[in-house]
Amino acid sequence: MAISSVLLPSSGQRVLVVQAHPDDAEHLCGGTIALLAAEGKEIHYLMVTRGDQGYDDPEMTPERLSIIREQEQRQAAQVLGVQTVTFLEGYHDSEVEASMTLRRELTLAIRQQKPDTIFTFDPWRKDELHPDHRAVSICTVDAVACARTYVFPEQLQNGLTPHRVLDMYYFATDRPNHWIDISSVIEPKKAALRCHESQTKHKDLDKWIREKGLVAGIEQKLKCAEAFHHYVV
Repeated sequence: MAISSVLLPSSGQRVLVVQAHPDDAEHLCGGTIALLAAEGKEIHYLMVTRGDQGYDDPEMTPERLSIIREQEQRQAAQVLGVQTVTFLEGYHDSEVEASMTLRRELTLAIRQQKPDTIFTFDPWRKDELHPDHRAVSICTVDAVACARTYVFPEQLQNGLTPHRVLDMYYFATDRPNHWIDISSVIEPKKAALRCHESQTKHKDLDKWIREKGLVAGIEQKLKCAEAFHHYVV
């Protein structure tokens, strides 16, 4: 059975993955993205930050790391078959807030990209530690609600119209209700994660993927899975 027939609505062709930092998607839904892309679905990434604080090298600077991580993300996206990678401007790692400005920018992005399905962090996960994950997830949900109406009317010109997202998949969730077997795409997921050398060079990726995949899939007796909370909008 085609994975898209399980994940996407019958008319669904376009997927938008909204993430806080480079490597979020590869870690949390990279196998699923690889499966969808292999079936010809349009996959687009929207990045809020460039992960400019993700380093432990005293010689590194946020400015240099921003450039490195953007390049790493574009390479990883290419490995998985993602068509476009867009970065918002002005947001910094660990400083993202759930603001009206971010909600407005995400609303505009949704209206421009017109996705059928969105993947992002679970905004209602009880123990989510990272402030950027919390902020990006709640603003994404808010933007989905805004994008389908006439909120932010200044955006609705030059042919841009409201857009209704059909469903959402929350990753990094503590209440999964949907599981995807990624055992056939471990290698593409690993190759994509390897592109994020600044973050994964000391990680045993094969072991990490298999251990996380086993934990995610154990409830469904899957050896390697990615788990999501599926929400029909």
